[in-house]
Amino acid sequence: QAQLVESGGGLVQPGGSLRLSCAASESISSLYIIYEMGWYRQVPGKERELVASIDSGGNPNYVDAVKGRFTISRDNAKTMVYLQMNSLKPEDTAVYYCNAKDSVLSVTYWGQGTQVTVSS
Repeated sequence: QAQLVESGGGLVQPGGSLRLSCAASESISSLYIIYEMGWYRQVPGKERELVASIDSGGNPNYVDAVKGRFTISRDNAKTMVYLQMNSLKPEDTAVYYCNAKDSVLSVTYWGQGTQVTVSS
């Protein structure tokens, strides 16, 4: 059973928007509130890279490449995390992965990934 399930990927034209969602499974939802949640992306031949993260206090962090265009948010009651992506560029094309982690418990969970393709 996957602990995290992403949805919302697809094909969009440059300048368009997509909203990714990530749902935590029941197996990890009881501790969801303490996890740092993140979105990563990966293209073939390259390492997976952090795009945005949000800590248990709701404080977001973004890589420079997406600042001002992407917004990460979380809903602890629904055990969901979202990534609103605006002004998309072809270089945003990648498989996007949801991540949950807690350094004290030494746990990390990944979703199966969702493809985002930005192309005209």
